Amino acid sequence: MLRIGIAGVGHLGRIHAKLWKEVDGVTVVGLYDSNAAVASAISNETGIENFDDLAGLLQNVDALSIVTPTLSHYDVAKQAIAAGKHVLIEKPITTTTKQAEELIALAKSNRVKIQVGHVERFNPALLAAEQYLDDPRFFESHRMAQFKPRGTDVAVVLDLMIHDIDVILSLVKSPVKSIDASGVAVVSEELDIANARIKFENGAVANVTASRISQTPMRKLRIFAKDAYLSLDFGTKSAEVFRLLDGGLEAPPHAGLTMKLGEISKGDVPRTIIYEKPDVREINPLKYELELFRDAIVNDETPVVSGEDGLNALRVAEMILRAIEEGIA
Repeated sequence: MLRIGIAGVGHLGRIHAKLWKEVDGVTVVGLYDSNAAVASAISNETGIENFDDLAGLLQNVDALSIVTPTLSHYDVAKQAIAAGKHVLIEKPITTTTKQAEELIALAKSNRVKIQVGHVERFNPALLAAEQYLDDPRFFESHRMAQFKPRGTDVAVVLDLMIHDIDVILSLVKSPVKSIDASGVAVVSEELDIANARIKFENGAVANVTASRISQTPMRKLRIFAKDAYLSLDFGTKSAEVFRLLDGGLEAPPHAGLTMKLGEISKGDVPRTIIYEKPDVREINPLKYELELFRDAIVNDETPVVSGEDGLNALRVAEMILRAIEEGIA
């Protein structure tokens, strides 16, 4: 039985605590939070033992969920990894790439695993779309949230945009060539709105926008690939696909709604326009993420979202922040 601990039981940490108790093959040993009152309340609510200090918790677990504020990710993870514990670090992995590189090196020397909490990788909308993603060339993402003080200790690029950066990097699999970006702080001391245009070495382009002062929440990603357009809504967990198929054939069978919209011709070759609304898996993305972390430890496999993946997303986020700073200067 894998022994799990939770560091940080604020809004998201509380959810981790509840979902870990639903994961098979683990036992939730305890939790720790620097705010003793919060820790005590969540301990009473969940029945999970409250430890007075992180060191005491680490002595009793095999792995740790790190759900503390971003600024403390490095310190908490370093202590856990040095103690030989596997870590699931909520995104972003750290506040700087130097810190992330140090944690990855330390994890390798201590033979423990790092998984980073880029939970949108496990969103049913993206999972349903994977079968259609063949060499995507253009991305348009919008991630808007209503303002909440939680998360404003870092720029919106690290708070929200990094979700889409990670998803896009996982699909493009090409080095970044250049970035143009702009952003502004509106109601906090850090950037609250940002936009970036990312160009990749293979010719792909991503236009990424994030805001945490929107009246209407939005988490959408549009993807253009050869002969296909995909619209993913991470909020509603739905996907729509428009495709061109050679010949006058009907679309091959897929689960979900499929409609033939019409035909176009290029010379003597007819092409069929197909609309598909694939079925999506009924899963909780965060619980699935926890289960995959468990599996990576038990089966001694590389986590689906590794420390290196977290570092790559953070590196691009830093490039965006530098481009914004240069523009302001």
